[in-house]
Order: sequence, then C-alpha cells, then structure tokens
Amino acid sequence: MPFDLPPVTRNLLIANVAVFLLQQVMGQVLLLNFALWPLGSGLFGVWQIVTSAFMHGSLTHIAFNMIALYMFGGTIERTFGARNFTLYYFVCAISASLLQLAVLWFFPGQVGPTLGASGAIFGLLLAFGVLYPQEKVMLIFLPIPMPAWLFVSLYAAAELTMGVTGIEPGVAHFAHLGGMLGGIVLIQYWRGRLPWKPRRRLLR
Repeated sequence: MPFDLPPVTRNLLIANVAVFLLQQVMGQVLLLNFALWPLGSGLFGVWQIVTSAFMHGSLTHIAFNMIALYMFGGTIERTFGARNFTLYYFVCAISASLLQLAVLWFFPGQVGPTLGASGAIFGLLLAFGVLYPQEKVMLIFLPIPMPAWLFVSLYAAAELTMGVTGIEPGVAHFAHLGGMLGGIVLIQYWRGRLPWKPRRRLLR
C-alpha cells in the first residue's frame, strides 16, 4: 500500500476525517442540513447530493471507507491525473446520490438520511477492477486473493442482491451501485466508447 499519497487522495482523506470530527462536535446540526434526505421529506437540499459524501455515521463506517480510499485512491489518481481523478471521484459521489434518491422516490420506505463516501469509494473499486483487472485483491473478512475484475464483479452482484432483497437493511446498496454506474460511464466516455466522444481519449 502506498505511503506517499498523491495530493487529491490525501486531501480527500483529510476532508472526510475533518468533517467526521466536526460531526462529533455539532451533532444533529450537520446531519439535518448536509446528509442526503429523501425527496419530499421537507429536509432535502440539492447541495446534499455532494455534502453527504463527506459525512459518516460511525467510526467503523468512516474507517472502512478511508481504508479503501487509502488503498485504491492513490493508484487511480496516478493513472487519471489529479484533475481527472477529482472529476471521477465527484461524478461517482453524485451518481450514487442520484440513484439513491431515485430508488427512495419510486420505492419509499426509508425516512432517514443517507450519508457516507461509499458511493465514491465503490467508483474507485470499479476503476481499479477495470484498469487493473488481473491485480490480486481480497476482502478483509475473506482473505482469499482473487483478480480485481472478479472481486469487483462479485461485490457488485452482492450489492445488487442485497439491495433488491433487503437482506441487509440500513445500508445504501443502490448508492454503492450508483457510484459504480457513474464510474463505468465516465471511463467508457474517456475511452471513446459512447456516442458522445471526448476531444481526446484519456484511456485505452
């Protein structure tokens, strides 16, 4: 794992930890104003589509997300470059929020807020699996090395299954999938594989 983190990854780590510490001081004020509340709840604000990605519900929640950001963020930032990595991270965070809002709108039930960097983190996992498919990775609770493409595919399938069946309530599975969806669309755009072509291809 890299210890010399590039600047955007390092700053994202600092920002997430700083906001989490601020949450401990300010309590419900930040949650009410900056977490992602469902449409029609009376608490939704458009800025929450972004701000919710810097908030976390517990020490375990932020710990897992920041470990993943630390493990994968530097590699992806060096591959994309700082500017494109920043764009990629926020596209994944925003697409995660948008899919979560859509699911809650069409299938209401959750009345509480959604928060966490998980959507953006799942976008980073997707990018790693696409760009480095043969690199070996493994789950902490399942220490079996497997190719990155398989790891990401199984993770996505598990998230879809849990989201549809409701096996693990209280987790924003569709936000995770939304982050991966935003990531693959942007990668395919940069590769020139969508009807709308970039001025120059950024990825092969």
